[in-house]
Formats: sequence, structure tokens, C-alpha cells
Amino acid sequence: MKQPGRTPGSLGEIEASPKGKRIGAFFDLDGTLIAGFSASHLSKERMRKRDVTLAELLRTLGVALNASAGRSDFEDLLRVGAETWEGRRDDELMEMGERLFQTRLVNLVYPEMREIVRAHQARGHTVVLCSSATCYQVEPVARFLGIDHVLCNRFAVKEGVLTGAVAKPVLWGKGKARVVQAFAGKHGVDLDKSYFYADGDEDQALMHLVGKPRPVNPGRQLTRVADKRGWPIQRFTSRNTNSALRSLAGVASVLPIGLAGLGLGVMKQDKRAGLNFAFPKWLETMFRINGVKFNVVGRENLWNHRPAVFIFNHRNNYDALITAMLVEKDFTGVGKKEVENHWLMGNLGKLADVAFIDRSDTKATLEQLKPIEDLARKGISISIAPEGTRLDTQEVGPFKKGAFRMAMAAGIPVVPIVIRNAEIIAARDAGSLSPGTVDVAVLPAVDVGGWKLEALSEHIETVRQQYLDTLRNWPSE
Repeated sequence: MKQPGRTPGSLGEIEASPKGKRIGAFFDLDGTLIAGFSASHLSKERMRKRDVTLAELLRTLGVALNASAGRSDFEDLLRVGAETWEGRRDDELMEMGERLFQTRLVNLVYPEMREIVRAHQARGHTVVLCSSATCYQVEPVARFLGIDHVLCNRFAVKEGVLTGAVAKPVLWGKGKARVVQAFAGKHGVDLDKSYFYADGDEDQALMHLVGKPRPVNPGRQLTRVADKRGWPIQRFTSRNTNSALRSLAGVASVLPIGLAGLGLGVMKQDKRAGLNFAFPKWLETMFRINGVKFNVVGRENLWNHRPAVFIFNHRNNYDALITAMLVEKDFTGVGKKEVENHWLMGNLGKLADVAFIDRSDTKATLEQLKPIEDLARKGISISIAPEGTRLDTQEVGPFKKGAFRMAMAAGIPVVPIVIRNAEIIAARDAGSLSPGTVDVAVLPAVDVGGWKLEALSEHIETVRQQYLDTLRNWPSE
């Protein structure tokens, strides 16, 4: 009988697996670790910079058409790229790949697959990024995920310059399986006990080679084989963003709700009354339209002590909006200076007396926060991310002192709001949402009345530790 949480394909299975480097975990890139294909983003970037000639486009199209008719193969397509870049410096192309990752691909990494990579790393398994893409696409992703071993296609280089040839062996289909087999022999990896995560039909040879094949977002043919052989299939949608129409509808819902709030504010001659009505209703509507749901634990802690400084861990552009929706009324916040001129969030922030701060100027920041402290003394709560900036990590970054100084100055408590998986609905820099469910834990208020400035760092670290403990041992209702 299978133990709960240890079913094939689950994190529980990996966490219960034997430790050690003899177990390999091999990961494909496109469609597996990231949504979509890195090559398409590379092509778009090159076309945007006019780095693609008409001759190259026509030749690539010709090879692709011949491949579909069975008259050429993947190596022919790879050769087009090698010959196109003949004479280019290898380090220049590596820099291009890193820029592509930072601007495009980083937001396409599946958070679910990142969890799986981490789980294998925690067991001390030999983790390998094994892809038919080029090193310029693959290596930045491997660095980001902390994967030391990379097997991928490369172009021949002499004295730092590409020669126009493809380095052998070529990783594709059975060739990829042979490269993995050679790697396993060299590193003492037992393939019978190893995992392979991939989506492509061409990866069946390697799926048959390992003891634990794990199709991820598989194509039609691989799905049929997986169903027949009982291989556990995993499909992820966290990086399939909503349609432009749905996203627009979510943002546009601010108009009717905002007008109703404006009318209420005018009628009561109180802008706070209008904000208290409109802001949470708009956020609830926007998230609902985009298919975002919330599991909130400790909701009562949002109301036990008001006003308060509500602090939250910061992962993407939507954490602050999640917190604002939960805090709901009579609050202001602290945002970065760049947001001040945003047509929507900047104007809403000004209405709510948000302090837009320049994080590079500590002295100016302290001055900009004084009006917020005054509002807190008058009963207005504060929402702020003590990490100061978005962090692409499951951990919690160092906390800055500003939030806690404001709480001490105003004589109000700090309420920690812990957000566990906001990356499911949006990557770090994403400007649109994906459907999903976010877990939130609101912890009991922290009384800062007895805190002293000389021990402030120790007090702050105690609060930060609450975040770490909560993320590792999530509370139930």
C-alpha cells in the first residue's frame, strides 16, 4: 500500500527517496523547467535587435519544412545556427543568453518544477539539466536553479570564436539518451534508480532508459506511451498567463467600482470612506476574474489590533495587492519611487497617502516616512514589505528597520502576513496573472511597546524567524 504523499511523481516521493549521488535527476528545459520554448524567445529578441538576416530566415524555414517532410533532422537546424554565428565570440553570445534569461526566461520557470529540483538537491541526488537547446539558452537557467551539471548542444569554438561547426555529440532523441548513459557511467549514477523529467515525444528513448520516467506537460505521443506504461504525468499551468482580454477586464473593473467609491466619498465628504469601499472590492474582483483564489489562515488577526503595521514577504508585483485586499480598510502603505508615476497604482497610492520612497537615499526615506507615522497615530494602519524589494527565493530576506521604527514611533503593533506561494499566480516581474490558489497566514500581532532601539536588530530577527518557521511548518485552521 502506498504511503500518503509518496505517490510516484509527487514531492513526497522524492523526499522519501534514498539519499546520495548515485541517484540522478535529469531535467529537460523547454516545456519542462520553463513554459514554452527558449528558442522562440531568442529568435524574437534577435529580430527585435535586427540580428537576423533574410537569408537566415529563409534557410531556417526551408530546414523546418524539410524536417516536417522527413528530409532533414534536428542536427540540420542546429547547423544553421552554428553557421549563422560563425565568427561571433563565445563570451558575447553567453552574455546575450544571460540577458535573455533575465529579461524573458526567468519569468517562465515553473515554480512547481523548481520545487522538484530543490527536493532532489536536498536529497543529495546528482541533478542534471539535459537539453537539446544550446548552452546559451541552458546555462543561465542552470545557474539560476543551482544545477551544477549541464548536458546540452554546443557550437565548436576555437580561441574564443565560433567556427561555424556543431560540437559533437548532438543531443537529440537517441543521441541525448546515449550522452546521459555516458554521463551516468562516468559519475557513478544508477539509471535504474534515477528520474527523468521531460515533455517531448523525442525524449522517449531516455524515458525508457531510467527507472523513474516523469513526463511533464507531455506531447500527444509521449502521453499515449505514459498512459500505456503507467508513468505518472504532471501538467502545470502556473506560467500559462491569462488572455489579454481577461487581464484587461480585471484591471478595467476598477472603473465602475472606483466611480461608486468616488460617489460615496463625495456624499460622505470623506475620501477614506470611498477608498474603504472601492479598493478591496476592486482587488477581489480583479483576482476573481483572473481565477485567483486564497486560502487564508488566521484571518481574525487582521482585526484584533487596529491600527497596526502589516508586514508581508515580497515575491512579485501582486503581494502588496493581496495584503491590501486583506487589510481592507483604513490603511496606507510604502511603495518604491518608480510606481509613483504609474497611471493606475500611482494615482491610487496618492489617494491613499502612500509614501513613495527612493530606496537609494536612506536619509530622504526617513523624511518621507514621517507623514506615514503621523497617519498611524491618527488610526491609519500601514502596509509595508520589510525586505524592501522582491526576492526570487523561498526563503525570507533580511528585514529593514523602517517598518518596525514606525510601529515603535506610533505605539502600534506589527502584524506579520506570510504569503507562501504567490509565485504560482505570477513570476517575480510578471505584469499579468495566472489562475491559482495562494496560501496566506496572518500571525498574531507583535507588541513592540517594550522594544528598545539598542536591541532592535534582535527583535526584528525574531519576527523574521516567525516567517521562516511558518513557511516550513504551515499552520492549519
